[in-house]
Amino acid sequence: MTQPTVLYHTQQASKTRQEILRTAADIASAEGLEGLSIGRLAMELKMSKTGVFAHFGSKEQLQLATVDSARQIFMEQIVQPALVHPRGVERLRSMLDHWIGYVENIVFRGGCFFAAASAEFDSRPGRVRDEIANLTKAWMLAIRDEIAFAQSLKQIAANVDPVQLALELHACVQEANWAFKLFNDKSAFRLARRAIARHIGPASPGSLSPKSKERKTSKERKKQKQ
Repeated sequence: MTQPTVLYHTQQASKTRQEILRTAADIASAEGLEGLSIGRLAMELKMSKTGVFAHFGSKEQLQLATVDSARQIFMEQIVQPALVHPRGVERLRSMLDHWIGYVENIVFRGGCFFAAASAEFDSRPGRVRDEIANLTKAWMLAIRDEIAFAQSLKQIAANVDPVQLALELHACVQEANWAFKLFNDKSAFRLARRAIARHIGPASPGSLSPKSKERKTSKERKKQKQ
């Protein structure tokens, strides 16, 4: 692995690097990781090209560092706030609501960084694609695992497929991100939250309609007689 050309011994150097990467993630969310350049960053940050280049040994290193910076922001904005909630449906709702809020509040000018990066690199083999894929998969698994945990608490029906539900919930947020960025449609967030409530709500045993409950009770009585 190519190492950056400077070592970071001072707080100022570390702070400068963080500022560069925060700006890089913001630009990449809208213009793509491939569009990142030392010149573009220098202009945006009003720094010299040499000053920016000194922090990275190659374009790939810059891209990987940018992805990691976006990961840290994703953790701060979405994952960590959700962790204060009890595991199960409550945490699942928090994960998804904070994810929508992260797009709605324009944390990155291009919307969800990983949605943009995934679309850009899904057909490009290499270390950058692998890192984006691994992080995106980890988030999908986190959603799936929270659904499964909610099932263990009987908050979500046992016959619900966690993989299927995770895909549908993930799609709700991705659709809101797409509609907001392409059409500037802010109503997409309200629609996404409503869709998520519908997906999680009907999956909960406590949300069965009276007729469904009656059918379920009837089936249980028949089983007991048998």
